[in-house]
Amino acid sequence: MVFDHLIVVRGGGDIGSGAIWRLRRVGFPVVVLELELPLTVRRTVAFSTAVTDGSIQIDGIAGERAESVLEAEAMAGDGIVPVMVAPEVPAFLTTPSVVVDARIAKRNIDTAINDAPLVVALGPGFTAGEDCDAVIETKRGHDLGRVVWSGPAAPNTGVPGVIGGASAERVIRASMSGDVAWSVAIGDLVQAGDRLGAIDGTSVEAAIGGVVRGLIADGPVTVGVKIADIDPRGDVAATQSISDKALSVGGGVLEAVLTWMNESA
Repeated sequence: MVFDHLIVVRGGGDIGSGAIWRLRRVGFPVVVLELELPLTVRRTVAFSTAVTDGSIQIDGIAGERAESVLEAEAMAGDGIVPVMVAPEVPAFLTTPSVVVDARIAKRNIDTAINDAPLVVALGPGFTAGEDCDAVIETKRGHDLGRVVWSGPAAPNTGVPGVIGGASAERVIRASMSGDVAWSVAIGDLVQAGDRLGAIDGTSVEAAIGGVVRGLIADGPVTVGVKIADIDPRGDVAATQSISDKALSVGGGVLEAVLTWMNESA
């Protein structure tokens, strides 16, 4: 039954990739839509990396860049996760059963409840029953991954979740617009004050010690955008696998899809 339902996921960042992975793992054909320059930081565990690198393997599931709708649908049918550069949802040959907004923009950019028979959105900025059918809670805590069928997700606090006792200090944002170039790699261990790289020659330094959990791709960034993440727990291996949060949110997406299929049968 799952092969009869094409699922389109808008956004292939690390949280969205938890949903993509779970959906593909149980057999759904999934197509991912991304920007030409993805804003993903945790690139080792994000299908968006296929845009820049051509392909990626995440916990046993392959993602590859697709250049057309025809190519994407063929890949999806073969068990590969195709990643297309498409800011808007293109016209597919197979009408998608489900559209998932996984862009984590903390606001609704352009998603509408009539985009597909089932529309699922991740995190704040959406209201189930108005601009989507279901919202998946992305805030860490008791309700993480919960499916909301009526009403909004928890509002955006603007404060990153606590990991290993660190919150805002673990996230590094661009202090200026320009081109970023890194001198460390994801998985490297660093100390507070270490130079991570630079934006147009201006040093970017770690505020805390730990493992480099994520780095945005080298190239242009705008002031205020998230560009790096340091995990104070220092678990290097964890940088190569999908996070607990992403898997929890992904489980919520899978639950929403299967619930809709059951109720539509």
